[in-house]
Amino acid sequence: MFIPSILLRQLYTHGSLTQTEDGLQFMLKNRLKDAVLKQVDSIAINGEVIAPENVTLQVGPEQIMSMTELNESGEVPFELKQAITVYLNKTLPVSPEKQTIELVFRASPFGKLKFSVEDNVSAPNLAEGHIPRDPHDDYSPGIIEKRQKFFENFSGANIHHVGQYSIDPNTLRGNIEHFIGVAQVPVGVAGPVTIDGEHAKGDFLIPMATTEGTLVASYNRGMKLLNMSGGIKSTVVDDAMQRAPVFVFSDARGARDFVAWVNENIDKIREEAEATSSIAKLTYIDSFLSTKFAFLRFNYRTGDAAGQNMVGRATFAACGWILDHYEGIENFYLESNFATDKKASQINIMRTRGKRVIAEATIKREHLLSVMRVDPKQIDYHGRVAGVGSFLSGVNNTGLHSPNGITAMFIATGQDVANVSESSAGIMYSELTEEGDLYISLTIPSLIVATYGGGTGIGTQRECLELLGCYGRGNVYKFAEIVGAVALAGEISLASAISSSDWVSSHEQYGRNR
Repeated sequence: MFIPSILLRQLYTHGSLTQTEDGLQFMLKNRLKDAVLKQVDSIAINGEVIAPENVTLQVGPEQIMSMTELNESGEVPFELKQAITVYLNKTLPVSPEKQTIELVFRASPFGKLKFSVEDNVSAPNLAEGHIPRDPHDDYSPGIIEKRQKFFENFSGANIHHVGQYSIDPNTLRGNIEHFIGVAQVPVGVAGPVTIDGEHAKGDFLIPMATTEGTLVASYNRGMKLLNMSGGIKSTVVDDAMQRAPVFVFSDARGARDFVAWVNENIDKIREEAEATSSIAKLTYIDSFLSTKFAFLRFNYRTGDAAGQNMVGRATFAACGWILDHYEGIENFYLESNFATDKKASQINIMRTRGKRVIAEATIKREHLLSVMRVDPKQIDYHGRVAGVGSFLSGVNNTGLHSPNGITAMFIATGQDVANVSESSAGIMYSELTEEGDLYISLTIPSLIVATYGGGTGIGTQRECLELLGCYGRGNVYKFAEIVGAVALAGEISLASAISSSDWVSSHEQYGRNR
């Protein structure tokens, strides 16, 4: 299996080359995929091959093997995100000068691998005041207790609620570092809400994690109203996740010619990108030229994962192949800020990031009058007035508060809450029907959600997804349709409250203003 050199070098943890009393050491970390270490052929420092009897490897929390023992075993697990510390019976002076480390080894499913990196030798960090950690088992009860005491001694405060949790810390590998406990956020339920989706069909109770009074009640009221008129139609109309590298050339013509070459070689680039994952599928690459820069926006489908890390790894591999096969590139950055990760942007509104979801409903006039005490004409007129306000402010959402419901659902179900930045975009539309009823729709152009991976498998988060019937593979479109429907229920609830001047009184009854 071919692995670009730029990706292979990521196995080495830069800054880990340390001279201790017992010898030199450095750290490797699997940032590719689950593997089995078969054999270490050679380790060299500045061209000097270290004899096998002078090499020891820590491959687990309590497992240390000589290089000879490892080679005789030939079956040492090297899982994704696992660290291995390499100890060498060798001395080098602590210095800012770069040292060259070369490794040759064999691992399944990659085959024979060889790479070299440069790092400077540093002294062991023995200073007090650093957060306790264990690179081989950072989630054991002992190291967690050390960090809790470190926090208490440093701050003078006591850990009580934070330190009480029901989840197994070992399940949090890849979710959080320096773990000391949990933050508990109240969870309420709204609904049931009736949804007519292509993937989400039926009635759903909605878990919402929030500390904002009136929020759950407001969404519940919107759901009640929409149910009376037959529920909400919800549809996923597009799906894309991006990473956007930039390539720098000597002039604009070089950048232009490069983009033409990329288009000619898209099949090979796709092959290299998709080789890093069984899930990521590269659908297309957008190109944007400015000055002597070529911006490439790689677009993927990522299955049931949100996929930012997945597409980052895939794009990194593809760019590694590009760098190895195209001359004239003067500089390269994996991310150019054009994917707008964790930021709202116009390109995401136009081109989709995550799932593009449209939720829509037609609400009977009599239902609006009886439940919300408001006429459809009042809501429609207020929407047009608010549209002017949206234009003047330059906001990315012509609705009222869809990020409220999205955030509450994100926290409850283990989504990456920072993705609310992109997911906050919304296009609200309404019109009066010939019968005097109100048609409303909400388009969420960049809803980033997952039902597998990330934080979705953690204790309460998994339970909330299971409450929706959305945990695990094959459920991400269903979950996206539910989130879109919930957001629409919140829009009509607040729109009705504002149009009927019921907004402040509701907060007085349910909120914090009491």
